Amino acid sequence: MGSADDRRFEVLRAIVADFVSTKEPIGSKSLVDRHNLGVSSATIRNDMAVLEAEGYITQPHTSSGRVPTEKGYREFVDRLADVKPLSTPERRAILTFLDTGVDLDDVLRRAVRLLAQLTRQVAVVQYPTLSASTVRHLEVVALSPARLLMVVITDSGRVDQRIVELGNVIEDHQLSQLRELLGQALEGKKLSAASIAVADLASQLDGGGGLGDAIGRSATVLLESLVEHTEERLLMGGTANLTRNTADFGGSLRSVLEALEEQVVVLKLLAAQQEAGKVTVRIGQEAQAASGAEEMAGTSVVSTTYGTIDTVYGGMGVLGPTRMDYPGTIASVAAVAMYIGEVLGAR
Repeated sequence: MGSADDRRFEVLRAIVADFVSTKEPIGSKSLVDRHNLGVSSATIRNDMAVLEAEGYITQPHTSSGRVPTEKGYREFVDRLADVKPLSTPERRAILTFLDTGVDLDDVLRRAVRLLAQLTRQVAVVQYPTLSASTVRHLEVVALSPARLLMVVITDSGRVDQRIVELGNVIEDHQLSQLRELLGQALEGKKLSAASIAVADLASQLDGGGGLGDAIGRSATVLLESLVEHTEERLLMGGTANLTRNTADFGGSLRSVLEALEEQVVVLKLLAAQQEAGKVTVRIGQEAQAASGAEEMAGTSVVSTTYGTIDTVYGGMGVLGPTRMDYPGTIASVAAVAMYIGEVLGAR
């Protein structure tokens, strides 16, 4: 990369920063006034002409300044040498806020609210996918001699409760056996393996009555919890933030909001990012291609995954206009994802 190319990138970086901040097209004079680029206004004008010819910036109106194009934003994001880390007090505040969540639902609700506030964009968090979860504990509670409550708790904090109606009354010693056998079959296994184990246990003990019948009925109910559901749950917050930047969407904000209501659109954006610890930025046409929704063409999506070192629980991120504070947004998404994983992994 020659010195002229490096200088032009500094000009592009300055244009991106000023446009994100001011929402106004940027001229050469304002670049000279605001940034110490070390060259004359004439040189900056020449650099801007080259950047425009190469498609990194464009002139929205005659006699106006320049604004970044999607290609310009892409170049800016790809060449971010480092993202400003959050301060120690900021990180401590995030961890404390998330760690005081009472359960999985509360932690994720807090994460969405926090991320929307930090980035001033729409925040989305996907509930832990069942296929990635391991059964941490199975609790069996007798509600009556012929009625049981099964509680499946996964390592991601997901809790599923099911009622089992027994055909016959079960004795206390049979309940203890039932609890032990099901616990041995399920606990410590991924949900896909656990579903096979409980089905095998039911077939082995299918005696048509007594404990075998109770195992069979319990297995039938448990399989509804263990087998991957086709639908996934999402939490979304901060949609009102988009209304602050209506002009950035070229009058199509309503179509963007309607697309966000289609859960499958958002799931596609999050599902495409499954590499733990990596933050992905999709800009404009890239967001449209990933989601399959034309309405996303005027947006940018910053996404990542959250979980433990060994397991990805789900995806999360923010969506907003292409005129976005990318360094700050990337830092916030990465930090919140890291701390969600820490909080859930420690429970």
